[in-house]
Amino acid sequence: MFIVDTNVLLHAVNNDSNDHKRSKKALESYIAGNENWGLTWGIIYEFFRVATHKKVFSKSLSFDQGYGFITELLADNKCVLITETNIHHTVVDECRNQVHRLSGNILHDFHIAVLMKEHGVDEIITFDTDFRAFPWIVCREP
Repeated sequence: MFIVDTNVLLHAVNNDSNDHKRSKKALESYIAGNENWGLTWGIIYEFFRVATHKKVFSKSLSFDQGYGFITELLADNKCVLITETNIHHTVVDECRNQVHRLSGNILHDFHIAVLMKEHGVDEIITFDTDFRAFPWIVCREP
């Protein structure tokens, strides 16, 4: 199992992106494949935040368009939505000592990384090099 990061989703829906074709093709291959893949609610809400923001996303989506895209992804029976469990705080405590800079924007990625560790997932598909700060994660581009 692996996690698909927000930026891959955003490139997949943005026809003007230089990474559109490979991101869209990658998502299509995950849906057509046999391996489980996952998302988090944080990734989904970050997708909504960026995809619907007219000043950030050049051809912004309506919330309904973004919601429709996410709903299609979640309909794939291999798409697993990972969330916090009752041991989340213990995993946060374990992980926080393995990262040098825990402040500001990296905390969103840290949350995803902690969820991944909590669920035994060690690979993320992303263009975001900040995930390299988490030694328990392997980063791969689509």
